[in-house]
Formats: sequence, structure tokens, C-alpha cells
Amino acid sequence: MPSKKYDYIITGTGCAGLSLAMHLIDSGKFQDKKILLVDEEIKDKNDRTWCFWETGTTLFESIVFRQWNHLWFYGEDFYKELSIDPYRYKMIRGIDFYNFCLSAIQQHSNFEFLNGRVTKIFSDQQTGIIVNDEAIFCEYIFNTIVFKKPVLAKNQHWLLQHFKGWKIKTAERTFDSQVATFMDFRVDQQKGTTFCYLLPFSDKEALVEYTLFTPQLLKDEEYDIELKNYIEKVLHINDYEITDIEFGVIPMTNYKFPMQQNNIINIGTAGGQTKGSSGYTFYFIQKHSKAIVDSLIKKGKPFAGKTPSRFHFYDSVLLNILHNNRLPGKEIFSTLFEKNKVKEVLTFLNNESSLVQDIKIISTLPTLPFLKAAIQQKF
Repeated sequence: MPSKKYDYIITGTGCAGLSLAMHLIDSGKFQDKKILLVDEEIKDKNDRTWCFWETGTTLFESIVFRQWNHLWFYGEDFYKELSIDPYRYKMIRGIDFYNFCLSAIQQHSNFEFLNGRVTKIFSDQQTGIIVNDEAIFCEYIFNTIVFKKPVLAKNQHWLLQHFKGWKIKTAERTFDSQVATFMDFRVDQQKGTTFCYLLPFSDKEALVEYTLFTPQLLKDEEYDIELKNYIEKVLHINDYEITDIEFGVIPMTNYKFPMQQNNIINIGTAGGQTKGSSGYTFYFIQKHSKAIVDSLIKKGKPFAGKTPSRFHFYDSVLLNILHNNRLPGKEIFSTLFEKNKVKEVLTFLNNESSLVQDIKIISTLPTLPFLKAAIQQKF
């Protein structure tokens, strides 16, 4: 049983919780802090894949499973193999991430683990959590848990990015391992914005993912039908075996998750680090984790700065369009990649573009639907 008082408690040992722990360790400044990580699940399965793009390196460079500097895009009357230099598109497998982080953290005696379900977090007169019907106290909580879907206000939208992936192995040499498929819209769009992506590991192995941006999930067999159709009818692959399966759901929303409530610091999706218009999370978690650690070192408090508000507004406008079916997502993303340099699009999607770059990119998109959505979101 862990001690009853800690400096920091991290609720959740998924991407955000373990990333923060690794950034704390990497700084070399927190050996004197007692830190508790709490989760009801044991992270021992390859349950997900994280992809992101960057120009430099990450703390997790040694476990990047594959990376590519060329990506295929198949859209609305537009398809092209894109060179994304100076970016690299990187993939990290869940099990590699968990094993790497847990092994590193266990070498530091100031960290403790507790297996249990967190039912409450609080920060009023005291700060702490209720786990396994017991109160544990601390100075700061770094919380990754979204306890329930938030109540949305007017002009707040909530879509789900949901996906099922098959890792497949083919009998013949089939894939170009040097080029991944970023988005392939050559699938039915009747349910909403729908695309596949393909991450080749070798000339005979790849992860094929079927992805949707919609309000509701599908029945499990519907994902399987669409994956089979894509592999056999679009990729024209008939001789293959499924060697692994993954499934995930990510909220796509412009709801402003509170980043801080007294001494509770929300991180990950709970702290607004999932990009509302794309669902990408890993890269934003790393930036947020580093900012928190830098603030702790410089100020003694974990108050990370906010992303410029204009990026939240852009996400809100796109979600408005998708939620209200003003334009098909297929058309929006096709226009984005056809009429702009891919480097500038990726910088924009990483929330790292300048206002001048933003205006240039936005001006290439269909004016009327975006103007109507922008006015509605603003006023």
C-alpha cells in the first residue's frame, strides 16, 4: 500500500501520464519528489498506435517503430505522393511505449504505482484522490481522466474519431515500405468523413486502419466489412492474413476542457491536448508535458501556457462544418493538400504556423461554407 501523502499524483498511465513522468525524469530535477501513478488497468497489451510528425526528435526516438518522409494522399479528384521533408511521419506502438516508460520509471525509487480505480479527484482545502475507497493526498494532481462527457454549450460540437485497424501479412511482396498512406478517401462517405490509412512495415506487412469522424460508433462487424472491402477492392489484395487487431475512439470537440482547477492540472485529452479537428494527440502531449516540467523548474508551479486561441477557433469552424454537413470532409482535406505546400499544411495542423501562413491556407478553402461557419462560431 502506498504512502498517504505525495508531491504529485498522476491519474492514468496512458500516453499523457507516462509522458509526463518521462519528462520529469528526463529533466533530472525531481528526484526529491514523491510521485504516485494510479491506473485500474495494467498496460501490457499492444492496444493502440500513435502517429505524429515532427522535424526533430522525441524522448521516445528509440522506440519509433517506423518512420516515413513520403506520404500518399488520395482525395477528391486529387492524389499524390507527397514529400514531407523536413518532417518525418513517425509511428510508435502502444506496447513499446508502455514497456519503455514503465521500465524507466521503475528504476527511480521516488515513483510508486497503485493499481485501482480513481472515483474522485478534489482540490479545495486539500488536494487528493479517492481510489479503492481510500483518500490519498498530494500537492498537485496531474489528471488524465475524463470522468464523463461534458455538457456542451451552444456552438460546441462533439464528434468521435473512431477506427479499427488490421495488421496484415501478405503472401507476395505488396507494399512500398518507404511510403505510408496518410489519408485515402476512396471509401464510402455515406456515414460521414471516412478514410483509410496504411502504414507499411515491410514489403509484406502493414497496418491498415479504417477511420471515421461521426457522432456515433458502428457495429463491430461494419468496421470489418469496410476493412475487407478496402483491402480487396481498393488495394486489390486478396491473399493475406490478419495478424493483429486494434480499435480506438478519440473525441473531436471544441469544448474547452479546463486545464487547471486549483491544484488539479488536467493533461492529455482531459487537458485539451487532443486536436479538435484531427484527433492527433501524441505530439501535443509531448509539448504540454515539457511546458509543465519547465514551469515547475522555473516557477515552482505547473502552469503551462495556452495554445494561441486562433487555433481553437479554426478547429471550431471545421467541426461546425462537419457537424452540420456543410461540406464533405473529403472535399475539405483534398483542397487543403492540393492547393498548399504539404510542409505548410503540417505546420498548420501542428498549431505552429504564423498568422500570415494561416490566412494563406484558409484562403484556399471554399469561402462561403467556411465564412458561414466562422460567423456562427464567432457570434
